[in-house]
Amino acid sequence: MKFLPGILALLLTITANAQSRILGTITDEISKPIAGASIHLLNTEITTVSDSAGGFTIQHLTDGRYTLQLSAIGYATLATNIDIAAGDNRQSFRLANSLTQLDAVTVTAEKKEELLQSVPLSVSAISAQQVDDYRLWDIKGITAIVPNLYSGNSGDGRNVTAIRGITTTSYDPAVATYVDGVNQFSLDTYIPQLNDIERIEVLRGPQGTLFGRNAMGGVINIITKQPTNATHGFARVDEGNYGQQRYAAGIRTPLVKDVLFFGASAAYSKRDGYYTNDYNNTSFDRQSGFTGNYYLKYLPGAGWSATLNVKHQNNRNWGAFPLSPSAKYALSHPFHLSQNAVGKMIDNTLDASLAIKHSGNTVDFTAQTAWQHNYRYYIPSVDGDFSPADAVSIINNYGPDWNNVKVFTQELRLSSADHRNSPFNWTAGVYFFHQDDPKKVATHFGADAALVGSPQSNFSSIDITTGKNTGVAGYGQVSYAVTSQWQLIAGLRYDYEHRYLDVEGQYQKDGHAVITVRPDTSAALHFSALSPKAGIKYLLNPHTNIYATYSRAYRPGGLTQLSTAPTQPPLYPYQPEYSNNIEAGIKNTWWEHRLELNITAFLSHVNNAQVPTLILPSAITVTRNTGKLISEGLELEAAANPVKGLQLQYSFGYTDAHYQSLDLSQNGHTVDLAGKKQIYTPELTSMLSPQYSLLLNARRQLKLVLHGEWFYLGKEYFDLNNKISQSPHSILNARAGLTIPHLELFFWMRNLTDTKYIEYAYDFGAAHLGDPQTWGVTLKTSW
Repeated sequence: MKFLPGILALLLTITANAQSRILGTITDEISKPIAGASIHLLNTEITTVSDSAGGFTIQHLTDGRYTLQLSAIGYATLATNIDIAAGDNRQSFRLANSLTQLDAVTVTAEKKEELLQSVPLSVSAISAQQVDDYRLWDIKGITAIVPNLYSGNSGDGRNVTAIRGITTTSYDPAVATYVDGVNQFSLDTYIPQLNDIERIEVLRGPQGTLFGRNAMGGVINIITKQPTNATHGFARVDEGNYGQQRYAAGIRTPLVKDVLFFGASAAYSKRDGYYTNDYNNTSFDRQSGFTGNYYLKYLPGAGWSATLNVKHQNNRNWGAFPLSPSAKYALSHPFHLSQNAVGKMIDNTLDASLAIKHSGNTVDFTAQTAWQHNYRYYIPSVDGDFSPADAVSIINNYGPDWNNVKVFTQELRLSSADHRNSPFNWTAGVYFFHQDDPKKVATHFGADAALVGSPQSNFSSIDITTGKNTGVAGYGQVSYAVTSQWQLIAGLRYDYEHRYLDVEGQYQKDGHAVITVRPDTSAALHFSALSPKAGIKYLLNPHTNIYATYSRAYRPGGLTQLSTAPTQPPLYPYQPEYSNNIEAGIKNTWWEHRLELNITAFLSHVNNAQVPTLILPSAITVTRNTGKLISEGLELEAAANPVKGLQLQYSFGYTDAHYQSLDLSQNGHTVDLAGKKQIYTPELTSMLSPQYSLLLNARRQLKLVLHGEWFYLGKEYFDLNNKISQSPHSILNARAGLTIPHLELFFWMRNLTDTKYIEYAYDFGAAHLGDPQTWGVTLKTSW
């Protein structure tokens, strides 16, 4: 029996050694240990922090190849592949100063974490630091930072985004937006405000196979910062002209180490109006908003995680549509308008999701359940003719049963485990959604209704629509490494969607009872779509890869709402819009990761294009399939660190998007608009951003940071007749300040030259200007 302790000790030793683990050390360029560095194992929930000696341990690993991402304040992010065998795997890592090297960037463009420069897609990534450098408070600020991307709105905060000439012409967006893996689904339910962002990924070009509907132009993927075992937080104050105030704070911390984590961030902002309403000499479009993001993350066991997330946005806008009657008037009388009906917009959005993930030995599993809700209304109304005349106003405050959009989504996804040594990698999943969209809107015609062609005055035309949309999809994508250099890619998605719309029309003379003029009428429509993808990737050398892909994408069809025009019958169906797309690109990393250069060429053919027609004076949009669009162009992205402290970012995009055929009904006649340019699509986008950091005090790590941005946008049209346009123009932004670890103070100015330009215009002429010159100061602390 004396030998039993020895046997037990031997068994324990064998068991311990059978477990693979990483014993790592992180140092700087002069071999000094880096404490507090973050270490993340890609495609797992494993994140840890280095100790005072720069050491860390990751245990309970399966043998295979892993990708480690290491980051620390003041150092360039490093991503490296390591092969793990049974036992202890000792690794040493050296981080370069952030002033001398570019970051290695990780993205989730193919629904798993991969290195940006190795993904066979045209993807732009904006890091957390760049979100601060560019002072991005709203997603529309990425215009031209991402080549061939344009985003703007009419002043109500709902961005219309176009990529490569694929833009939102119907109510379904052409560019899908995801926040922390949840599809924002429609212009109603997405949250454009940015706070405590980890990174923004923009997938340019169609992403129909993995992302499905409304991803014809691409995908904007926003990832917020997640809680880990390390406690981190920040507080930030911004003050500027026009009464700008923004207060933001956040914290991420473990509640039970390695088991339960909490994260929360919030931002409150307000400003005076940019516009003056000459009708009553008051400030117009005064705004305030409060957004929040709250996490609770639970790790029940090895490889498992459950994350509950709640986001909300609550906006108030006193003058939601600051529109001039024409583009010419907007430019000749900048930030002046005259509207007699001034209403307050109440806009409340709530998103909640539960994500359950498991990282297995061979298969990874993800289940994401989400619920979205938006309630938006005006008190008492908003101006519908954008003039001092009492002609048209819009009323939609009929209580919470109306204009209260709800969306439920569910996605289940399986993928091959990242660490497997196999030439095959795959992803497959199913997706389900249901949307409930009840709307009740009155177009009120006042005493001056004759000015808009109405034979009557002082009455309301009330449109009641109840939409219910349900869809399901299955998808899969596989890549096969033929050799160490060649990789083949194939994917396929099947979508089925059912749409139901119930409409009713009412008439109400002021002071009288409601009369039903079109009885309750309903219709349903269903359709399906296949979205295939095929591609090839070639690794020319360790620093250069080349790729080419073909893909097909679609935007769903639907039913028109009720129209007061007798020539436009209600519930007229329009079919899905399809595109066939070819893309080829090359990605390069040179000069010891101090220079990156990516170039992409693309060609898209859009068939059955959905084209809206505005019916006046009722201000209702009716959609028809009536066009073919061709979009082709070129993109370039470059990042360089030529000398210590100087970083350069440059993006360039060229798009020729024109209609090969386009027949529209206008004023009772068919008009041939073949050859006309696509709307919301600048011919050129260009952005140059230099940033220089100078170390003033080495002991205190005091730095002077100078940052600049030069944007150039080519000619752009806002109507399909190409009569409303914005000439080429430039915008300059600047930011300068001092930083020490955990504290920074910056002065910033946007639109330095106070350039006046049209950001958004309706096809009937009403136009909204881009933001004027603004300036302010930022004080931020972090820990």
